[in-house]
Formats: sequence, C-alpha cells, structure tokens
Amino acid sequence: MGILQDKLSGYDAPQKAMQAGIYPYFRAIESEQDTVVIINGQKVLMFGSNSYLGLTCHPKVKAAAIAAINKYGTGCAGSRFLNGTLDIHIELENKLAQLVNKDAALCYSTGFQVNLGVVSLLAGRHDYLLLDELDHASIIEGSRLSFSKVLKFAHNDMTALKNKLKLCHKDRIKLIVVDGIFSMEGDLTNLPEIVKLAEQYGASIMVDDAHALGVIGKNGSGTASHFGLTDKVDLIMGTFSKSFASLGGFIASDKEIINYIKHNSRTLIFSASMTPASAAAVLASIEIMENEPERIKHLWDMTALALDGFKSAGFDTGKSETPIIPLFIRDDIKALQLTQNLLADGVFVNPVVSPAVPKEDCLIRYSLMATHTKEQVEISIEKITKAAKALGILG
Repeated sequence: MGILQDKLSGYDAPQKAMQAGIYPYFRAIESEQDTVVIINGQKVLMFGSNSYLGLTCHPKVKAAAIAAINKYGTGCAGSRFLNGTLDIHIELENKLAQLVNKDAALCYSTGFQVNLGVVSLLAGRHDYLLLDELDHASIIEGSRLSFSKVLKFAHNDMTALKNKLKLCHKDRIKLIVVDGIFSMEGDLTNLPEIVKLAEQYGASIMVDDAHALGVIGKNGSGTASHFGLTDKVDLIMGTFSKSFASLGGFIASDKEIINYIKHNSRTLIFSASMTPASAAAVLASIEIMENEPERIKHLWDMTALALDGFKSAGFDTGKSETPIIPLFIRDDIKALQLTQNLLADGVFVNPVVSPAVPKEDCLIRYSLMATHTKEQVEISIEKITKAAKALGILG
C-alpha cells in the first residue's frame, strides 16, 4: 500500500457511523424530487430539498428541457469561451439580468464555479475580501484562491464588519461578500447596514442569492430587491439548482464588470458550458415564477405554519425567518439518530453536524417547498416532535 492509501485508509468516521446505524448521507432517492419521494421502495415526505418553488417535476419545465435536447443535443462539448456558447445561453443571461435588474449576467455550469471563479478574481494582492463567517463554502474556497487579504467578520455583526473595514487601506478594493439568505441558519443578511458601511468606507458588495431567488424580492428576484437596494449592490450571484429546478449558476453586474469576468474567470473559461436542457429548464422556471406569484405566497404561508408549529413544540429555530428552518439539537449523535429515526417514520430531513458547524450548534435542517400542503407540514411537525421527545431532545 502506498503512502497516500496508507494515510487515507485511516479515515473511518463514515464506517463507524454506519456500524452505529446513524449514517445519514447518500440516501438514494428512486423518484422525482417532489414533496413525496421513494426511498427503498417506501414513500417519504421530503423536507430536505432546496427546490423552494417545487418546480423540478413541473410539466412545463420538463417539456422545455426535452425540447432543448431535441434541438441542441445533450451537451455543448466545450467551454463558453470557445465552442460552447449557444443562443439559449445568451437568451438566459439576458433574462437573468432583467430579473435582478442589472446590466448583464454570465452563466456558469454550477453555482460553486461562480463563487470560485468570481470571488478569487476580483480582488488582487493588495486588496481585501470581507466575508461573513457563515458564508457558503464556495465563497470561502474562492477567497482561498485569491491573492487578496481575507478578513472574516462575526455572523451578521455590523460592528465587527465596521472594525474590519477600518483595517483596510482606503485606496484599495474592498469587496464585501455575503449570503443573502444563509443556507443553514435561514436568516437574512443585514443588507441595509452593509450598504451604509460600504458607502462610508468605499467598499463594494457581492450578494450570493442561491437561497434567496424564488423566495424573496419582487417576483422572487432576491435579497437586494427585497430591501430595495439593487442599485447599491455591485454583484448578484445565483444558482439554478434550487428554485429554478436545474443545474448551473450566474453572476450579474454592470457591463464593465461582466466583461472583465467573462474574459478572465478560469472556472468559466476552462469548464464546459451548462447543458442546453439545463438552460431551457431555468428559462421555463423563471417564466412560471413570474406568472404564478401564488407559488411564493404559498411557500411563505407554509413557512409561517412550520415556524409557529416548531416554536410551539419547544424547538429552538434560531433567527430563521425563511423557508429554511434550523432545528437546533446541539448534540451530534442525537442529531444523526433523529435523522435516521425520522427517515424510518417517513420524513426526510438533513443533519448538519460538526465539523460543518460547532458541536454546540448542530441542527436538523428543515426546508419547505411551494408544493408542500398544510397537511404534509402538520404531519412532519407531529412526527419530528414525537421523535425528538423520544430522544430527550425536547422535554
């Protein structure tokens, strides 16, 4: 056995969890990503999906993807920079720019590639990146590839951000990068105060709207729209794998910034472009979102129902005010056991345990879709509460 194999063979945490019967990952789903899925031949209520608008199974979305395959084939066989740009990519970019009210947009194959390729690119050796400590992993990885100085501030702590900005040279680029809705905690970034500080210290702002598009803002257009601050935000990032029922991501900004990114971002230039079916699915999803505002309203009705139900049951839901609801367990083993017990009882949720979060902050991530019914939400609350009490998580 070589040195590499010898070193990695000692990693046995997954095996230990499997032996204990609490391994919760790579659960194979045998059906569409709907409010009810099939796992091991059994029906399970899905409360672990990011399909906030519930469009992954929508007939119009599926038909659009099929039509795109029939017209363009299954792939582009190259990067956007060379042979991989289709007219449907340009159509989608124009639509996205219009949606978030920016001059231009640029599509990538995944949302992770957007943050990796943009965050690493915009600030140079003598510049600064200022990140919320709970920013998504893709933002963190992008900052690690940057030559800039990276300054992290405590989650949504504006005094901490101000103190970091004070450390920055006034004549250098200072790019503040934050999630719009934080993916595990479900709370919103304090964009109004960030904008005030950015103006005071001459900083720029990039908002990751992966979990905000289709959820908040005018017609689901995201965080900047929600706060009425679109003109104060320099870059808006989004993904297609959540509300838009597809795969890919984009960055939107003014034409000059997009022009620079388009010709310098390595994750765009050296990656194959998103598939025609993916682009068509996004276009269809945006059209449905804009024409059916009742979807977002119902999503928020179910969010209010779930938050009230969990709080009444005694769960700590943190500062969440969105369809992402953390149920803080604060014990890794109990969080994993609860996840397995719930799956056996027909409810799918996601555990978030250390080292992804500190042990004292481990949680169950419960997320809603616009297609969930009142009955499904109430059943899930009842079953989760019962299982939590059985494990001594609730009194």
